[in-house]
Amino acid sequence: MPTWLVIVLIVLAALLLLVLAGGALGAQRRSRAQAARLLRDVAQANEHLAIARAQDRGWDRDTIDAAARAAHAQRRPHARVSAVHLVQVIDRPGTDDDEARVHVVDDAGEHEILLRRRGDDWLPAEDSTST
Repeated sequence: MPTWLVIVLIVLAALLLLVLAGGALGAQRRSRAQAARLLRDVAQANEHLAIARAQDRGWDRDTIDAAARAAHAQRRPHARVSAVHLVQVIDRPGTDDDEARVHVVDDAGEHEILLRRRGDDWLPAEDSTST
């Protein structure tokens, strides 16, 4: 086999490997971007569902948000809250066992707050966690 043919075959094989590697990297990057978008969309849909359920139960969203902000301010008085997301509502029989799970976003990250209803008030539960 002539030397020039061997060189051409090696160059073609190298080009093929480069194209395959570039395609795999592009597909991986696109997959990561789609996964992040999907997670964001699912979180937003979950929040809308929780809001709709709370409204269906007659719960005042502004009251829940204010209670979550107040509970967050007790734990992190100097943090600036940028968003409050109602994540889950738990409506048990009666009113004193109702719960609302809220994510509060501040300059340090996202923190989960569990609120329990006592009469018309929403108070932080003792087992609320921060993430």
